[in-house]
Amino acid sequence: MSLFSKKQTGDAGEEYCAKYLKKHGFKILDRNYRKPFGEIDIIALKNELLCFVEVKTRHYNSMTQPYEAVDYRKRQRIIKAAQAYLTEKNIQMYCRFDVCEVITDKESLKLLNLNYIENAFEMG
Repeated sequence: MSLFSKKQTGDAGEEYCAKYLKKHGFKILDRNYRKPFGEIDIIALKNELLCFVEVKTRHYNSMTQPYEAVDYRKRQRIIKAAQAYLTEKNIQMYCRFDVCEVITDKESLKLLNLNYIENAFEMG
């Protein structure tokens, strides 16, 4: 049993991912971009590449890999939200969909592992 709520765990994972992105030269443009049909955890820019990042956080020894939670339905919701973001901000540039897997300690939420998957899925 975790001492932390799902929201606390997810927020910690997003924070770890944001630090990772900044450390690797990304500029965070937006976080938790929400539309009724979908949400994007982090929107980041590096050079001329716009990345829509889904962050999945799990505790060590979880029965599933974080990436497995980004199923077809979830990907479609992210894509719709990304299209809305691009339209709303009038952006026309190359985009990529990434997934950040964050593994934390159940008792402390300390970061144990971070796996950043570039181009995890495509719009098609």
